[in-house]
Amino acid sequence: MPIDNNLAELAIKPFVIGRKAWLFSDTAKGATASAQIYSLVETAKANGQEPYTWLRHVLERLPHASSAEEYESLLPWSCSPEMPRQIETPSGRRWGSWIG
Repeated sequence: MPIDNNLAELAIKPFVIGRKAWLFSDTAKGATASAQIYSLVETAKANGQEPYTWLRHVLERLPHASSAEEYESLLPWSCSPEMPRQIETPSGRRWGSWIG
């Protein structure tokens, strides 16, 4: 067990820096949306992904996902935006095969 909490402090740093700006969220839905995006970004970072690249990768492919395996392949710990994991769907389609 580490003696310090540097990783935890580094993980919350973006929230601490931005908290004054977040005081001006107009609605509870806006605050919730911001929290969800920050959660996705920090999860991507924690799994070694570059957040913008990973989010773009996911948002481009999410509308085409139709099975649990396809959704799971988009999680930051399951894919690499440069070389996504290819899986074969029940319909025989190779998920991720069109990705360049």
